[in-house]
Amino acid sequence: MTKTHRLFQLMTAMRRLSPPVRATQLADEMQVSLRTIYRDIDALRGLGAVIDGEAGFGYTLIEDAALPPLGFEDDELEALVLGLRDVAVIGDPALAKAAESALAKLTARVPPRQAHRLQHAILDARRFVRPEPPRIDAADLRSATWDEETIAFAYTDGQGRTSTRQADPLGIVYLQNTHMLMAFCHLRQDFRVFRLDRMDDLTRTGRSFRPRRVPMLRDYTARLRAEALARADERASKA
Repeated sequence: MTKTHRLFQLMTAMRRLSPPVRATQLADEMQVSLRTIYRDIDALRGLGAVIDGEAGFGYTLIEDAALPPLGFEDDELEALVLGLRDVAVIGDPALAKAAESALAKLTARVPPRQAHRLQHAILDARRFVRPEPPRIDAADLRSATWDEETIAFAYTDGQGRTSTRQADPLGIVYLQNTHMLMAFCHLRQDFRVFRLDRMDDLTRTGRSFRPRRVPMLRDYTARLRAEALARADERASKA
């Protein structure tokens, strides 16, 4: 990790943790020594960051002079905080941590009045049944999807039957309290959804299916919408 990246991560940690943040907390968060934390705090101050406190008492990040305030309407901020808090609840571990970090960065960059609205938002997202955690590296799956790269994995269906699949990942959707991969399955030669908590041994094959991801996802979504409308019409006709 370069020093620049470490300083950026330190700023992020100070925004996210409840102030005053003790140097030992920061050292654990950053997985560096206390001496490194003290040096980096001095470096940030030298770059213009206003950090109150000292060793033994904890630190509070007052402002980041290098970052201009962002312009958001109050309703936009409430929409952002609601979305980020929902991701923090339902997202995979990497996304949940990213949502908390994004909210901390946003709070640090808006004017004080709006920062107060973020810290004490009246909107929240709560889930009493959390999704089962994925058994694969969800961040790696997202990366393969963005790169439009065919993946291989082991899959266990609802009846406990296992199979080896290759698929073109199209998108990930949170549906019915679980995360599902929308994909084109090479074995079935058709669109399928796969639960992330039933996938194992994810590997990237190195084979690209670019630039077909977006049109394939559009076609699959249109099919799902048509099937849902057909079921709704059938239920209405029987009522």
